[in-house]
Order: sequence, then structure tokens, then C-alpha cells
Amino acid sequence: METLNFATFRAADFEQMEKQFRTNLINSLSGFKSVCLVGTQNRAGVTNLAVFSQVFHVGANPALMGILVRPDSVRRDTLTNLQETGFFTLNHIRADFYKQAHQTAARYEVSEFEAVGLTPIYSHAIQAPYVAESHVRIGLSFAERHNLAINGTVLIIGRVEEIFAPANCIAADGYVDIEKAGTITCSSLDSYHTTQRLARLSYAKPDKPLTEINW
Repeated sequence: METLNFATFRAADFEQMEKQFRTNLINSLSGFKSVCLVGTQNRAGVTNLAVFSQVFHVGANPALMGILVRPDSVRRDTLTNLQETGFFTLNHIRADFYKQAHQTAARYEVSEFEAVGLTPIYSHAIQAPYVAESHVRIGLSFAERHNLAINGTVLIIGRVEEIFAPANCIAADGYVDIEKAGTITCSSLDSYHTTQRLARLSYAKPDKPLTEINW
């Protein structure tokens, strides 16, 4: 086994750290994360697009997904819009537009779609824009808001209303091959990664050896 020289940090060290070092350190700890563009629009139809790396599965029945929003002590267009209209979209990011996706984090006075050169498209069911360049798109209705007292962040839970994904990326058992769809991932706040699947494994049982699932 390789001998590693470990850096060690304890809670008492965090307050003494330079702010950016601490931010990068803690944001990197959770490993690779889902990263999506969240599409919304306000009541007047003005669109908004923002990159989110706090996107997660909540449940399959009912179909629910969540996003974590920074404290709303300042203007948060995504949060305001999805609560006003009741809808938002999640759009997987691909390697051919990840820089444009990252740029949506800038504070624009115009729509981020226009500012970074991505294309809004709509369905009949969701009052929020999708990203045409994305190959996996999810439309959600606003279900619940939970304010987290510990740090002021806001947990938003959405109900999945519709899904768009390439047909050749959907297995017979429902598995979505996001790697085949070109979906990328991220770590920390600014590092983007492509992926390589090791294997898809069978359901774990104590009396049955694991097998690889091929399709």
C-alpha cells in the first residue's frame, strides 16, 4: 500500500485560514457533484439562467429533486422566479458549453441566456425555459421551501413534471446513461470534469455475488 503524507485540518483551524483557502478546501470535500443550469423566468417573462452544483435526488415516488440556494439576504433571481411562477428547469451541462455555463454565475442586468449565448426553449407544461444545448432536461414544479437555520441557505424541493433525454441513452430498465448523453460533473466551485464509468453493478444482497450490468 502506498504511503501517503496526510495534511490534517481540525475545526479549530478553520477560523485562522485565509478565506479563499477555506472556501476552496471545504467546497472540495464532498467530491464530484451534479452540476446543472437552472432555468427560470419571472412573471413578466424575463428569463434567468444560473449554474448550480447543489442539485440532488430527493425521491422516486413521488419523483422529487432538490437544489440548495445561498441565503436570500441579497437578490436571488432563481429563488424569486421559481416561487413566483411555480416552475424551474434543470439542464445537464456538456463539455461543449461548460464555460458558458460557468459564466452564468456572473451578475448580469440582462438574461444570462443572452449574455452567454445559450438558447432558451419551452415546453407546453413548464413556465420556465430549458437550455436547447443540453441533452438531459428536467422540468419541475415548486413543491417546498425549507430555510436552514444553521447557515441561512434555502432548500428548494421540486416535483418532476417532465423529462427530455436522448432515447438511445435510456436503458430498458429505466437507467439514464448520462455519460453517453455527454453530461459532465464538477468539484468545488470552479472545476469541471468528464467521467468514465467503471461498471454498473447489480443490487447488493448478502448471499449473492455482485455482477456487472451490461446493456
